[in-house]
Amino acid sequence: MLTSLEICAGAGGQALGIERAGFKHQALVEIDRHCCQTLRDNRPTWNVIEDDLCGFSAKPYSGLDLLAGGVPCPPFSKAGKQLGASDERNLFPEAIRLVKEARPKAVMLENVRGIFDAVFEDYRRYISGEIAELGYWTDWRLFNASDFGVPQLRPRVIFIAIRNEFAGDFKWPHAHQNRAQTVGEALYDLMAADGWRQASRWKKQANQIAPTLVGGSKKHGGPDLGPTRAKNAWAALGVDGHGLADLPPARDFVGMPRLTVRMAARIQGFSDDWEFSGRKTPAYRQVGNAFPPPVARAVAASIAHCLNANVAMQEAS
Repeated sequence: MLTSLEICAGAGGQALGIERAGFKHQALVEIDRHCCQTLRDNRPTWNVIEDDLCGFSAKPYSGLDLLAGGVPCPPFSKAGKQLGASDERNLFPEAIRLVKEARPKAVMLENVRGIFDAVFEDYRRYISGEIAELGYWTDWRLFNASDFGVPQLRPRVIFIAIRNEFAGDFKWPHAHQNRAQTVGEALYDLMAADGWRQASRWKKQANQIAPTLVGGSKKHGGPDLGPTRAKNAWAALGVDGHGLADLPPARDFVGMPRLTVRMAARIQGFSDDWEFSGRKTPAYRQVGNAFPPPVARAVAASIAHCLNANVAMQEAS
């Protein structure tokens, strides 16, 4: 079985997708205690390391198949002021250090669309150059989560590096042919769970995929669905984005319902059996910051196919 090391693991969106692609996690590194508890609750056998990435060494994992993670997005997001390399939250240098220590066969790092902005072109070249000097083929690609069945747009940039001797068979995944569900289709059963009489009418209004799920910032006091523009987009779908609900709407509820954490998790591509540790606010932060598992699975499956093809070729020769 292919092996992996997950950094900045969060609530496990990317790790779950990578697992579904056939990788066995050797360790998952995450600093947030709620995220770590989520990982332990859902996968008791995973080796979850609750630590600052800056103090972590990848040397014990030398030679593994995949190093993956979602390095912090704020340095490259417009909401985070796009300070890039000068932002103290930028962990790309640590990711490069870990690649140097572990020399994995492949690397997979996720970030926000903002890192594709022209202001970061030189920094992307720097990252690619540092990894390429270690003997890797590198590439960047922008995907929308909706291309892989997730019921929201959620554009994300993926950086891939594969050691030159294994890179020949790598192909980026193609978008699914079937369209993603609308918000109404994805959430109708959850909205109707307590008998809400208006659930069918609401489903007809919520007839588009969701806007990108945002929010979850530790700088804000409670969970909501993002800034005014995001809230307006949710309102057009019949969802009140000013907060989250503890329960689905009651039978005689009138007005726009709010999402529960479970509903938000489904919009993010998590299966319903994935539980989130903590009360509503820390639970939603985990959901809002996650990388959709179906997208991670698609990219990791392409990496797995590439690595397995090269192993089979070597064995045949």
